[in-house]
Amino acid sequence: MSVDLRPPLVVLVSGPPCTGKTTLARRLAADLGLPLRCKDTIKETLFEVLGVTDRAWSRRLGGASMEVLYTFVEAQLAAGQSCVAEGNIDAGFGTPVFARLAREYPHTSIQVNCIANPAVLAERFRRRSLSGERHPGHQDHLPRDPRLDAPIPGRTPPLDIGGHVIELDTGDFAQLDYDRLYARIRHCLLYTSPSPRDQLQ
Repeated sequence: MSVDLRPPLVVLVSGPPCTGKTTLARRLAADLGLPLRCKDTIKETLFEVLGVTDRAWSRRLGGASMEVLYTFVEAQLAAGQSCVAEGNIDAGFGTPVFARLAREYPHTSIQVNCIANPAVLAERFRRRSLSGERHPGHQDHLPRDPRLDAPIPGRTPPLDIGGHVIELDTGDFAQLDYDRLYARIRHCLLYTSPSPRDQLQ
């Protein structure tokens, strides 16, 4: 259901690979009636326009895609509009960006930080690599390089930008209580001060 949000709302859906971020972000955007931008959707558009080469190119376009994502969020806020943004947002890079946006464009921020057992994520990544379901530009079909690719962590830290943080365990999609998550997000909209970090199954 679309809602009139003043000040604007930014919902950031982040976390390690294979935590179900994109599926979750799409559902939240639809239910909140907000525009959505996903980092991998941007990246795959760049693959289609600029072509596919190797993993170094994939990483380069990944960085460019994140910059486009930041630009989209800023454009929404500059227009006084809300949005949902999804991607594996690195706290080191993302915190200064969103801290600046908070200063320049007052808004409510809610981070949904997806977490799961690292072994579960590694198995999901293996299955996804074999399925061929993602754009070939991601190079999922290639073995992970131990010199460059760290093991998939179970969680990544949220951005240090204040606002609300909801830590969501997505280790078992069948047990995910989406209605509770949605209710918690709607509850956060009633408050302007940061709430304690929530942990939802």
